[in-house]
Amino acid sequence: MAYSYKGAITFGLVYIPIVLIASIKNNDIGFNLIDKKTMSRVKYKKTCVDCDDKEVKNENIVKGYQYEKDKYVIFTDKDFEKIKTQKDKNITIEQFVNLDEVDPIYFDKAYYVSPTGGEKAFEVLLSAMEKQNKAGIAKAVLGTKETLILIRAKNGNMLVNTLYFYNEVVKAPVVKKVKVQNKEVSLAVSLINEMTEKFKPENFKDEYNLKLKKAIKSKIAGNDIVVHEDREEPSKVINLMEALQKSLKGGKEKLKNDA
Repeated sequence: MAYSYKGAITFGLVYIPIVLIASIKNNDIGFNLIDKKTMSRVKYKKTCVDCDDKEVKNENIVKGYQYEKDKYVIFTDKDFEKIKTQKDKNITIEQFVNLDEVDPIYFDKAYYVSPTGGEKAFEVLLSAMEKQNKAGIAKAVLGTKETLILIRAKNGNMLVNTLYFYNEVVKAPVVKKVKVQNKEVSLAVSLINEMTEKFKPENFKDEYNLKLKKAIKSKIAGNDIVVHEDREEPSKVINLMEALQKSLKGGKEKLKNDA
């Protein structure tokens, strides 16, 4: 299985060689940009400012930092590696936290952790974290960027979540507070309780993706896409109390009886 990172998790004097394996696959349907007159693909050409629109090949493209107008210092992959210390290359746990203290807003990407040695140390760390519901907070330089990392246990597996740094998370907008009635809150609580079920991710399908695939097959066969109208009309209830009451099963039954 292809891995996204090869290195080690360290905490204290414990060293565990690992690889990170992506936990998410991309199911997006890719579309090419086409010239509608010629039905030919539109391609992007990389050119430099002083090349008179001449294409620059990938092997001739390097990374440069502009320190003055039109003046750059060049960095190669070797330069980036020279800057890294051994600690930077490893995922070094700096502390442990209660998992429920970490706001999900900080979560970025998730990876499965697989040991490539030190299996006993791996199992000990995994079992201890799962037993205590703790997560390790670590840092590592992935590529050319220092990354904040959360290491957690879930159903006998170890996962790594890359995290956003505190200064990367935008503060919530100021929302004007309005007065609400206890009755309205009580009805909303009742509606939430009525709609509460155990979360089963397998029950939620990407329905638009399926419809898109069907539309593609239809187009290939030379057929037009059939427009499907929504069966349920959007609610025209304006009064909040009325909307909450009618959303509850009791309210729906009352509507049936009134009809």
